Amino acid sequence: MERFETESLALMPGQKVQAMVLSHHPWGVVVEIVGYENAGLSASIDMIQQFSRTTSGHDELLALFPPIGSQIDAVIEQIHRWHPPVSVRLSIRPADLESLAWSCDFCGERITLSPGGDALVLDSRSNDGPGSHTLIPHRRCLAERIRPENHGERGASIEDREDALRVVRPRPPAWASSTAHSAGTNR
Repeated sequence: MERFETESLALMPGQKVQAMVLSHHPWGVVVEIVGYENAGLSASIDMIQQFSRTTSGHDELLALFPPIGSQIDAVIEQIHRWHPPVSVRLSIRPADLESLAWSCDFCGERITLSPGGDALVLDSRSNDGPGSHTLIPHRRCLAERIRPENHGERGASIEDREDALRVVRPRPPAWASSTAHSAGTNR
């Protein structure tokens, strides 16, 4: 992986994909995401995590494993880009395919990642290392942390371009305005 691998950036949590089942393992299945066959991704579906609470035994769980070679609908649950290879965890739960919910990385409340949901998916990168970290907050949670005065209705209306620019544009440091003021008075 290059310092900033970019091919996997087209994939994000909440996105529906097609996956080809490559192999079965005791914990789940290894898959290949259709259209990303040469991207060097490690993609999997943790069948135990997804279905062990709804099945009564091991045989019933194994019956849920999609056949090797089959192409299935899935939704991206998590992506880890910190170390190569990029790791993609998929879900095939019917409820997740309909509308994937996750926990907000700031407040911990449930958040909808599917289209029409209230989640933002952000990738943060270090300036001196490979990979990135995916952060999934509510719009309002991000707005409140960037600028605490952006809360309530204003934080929820970030879609407005002007408000969005105000939210992400950093404030000038306090010394910048006091320096300019004092420089103007010393003339």
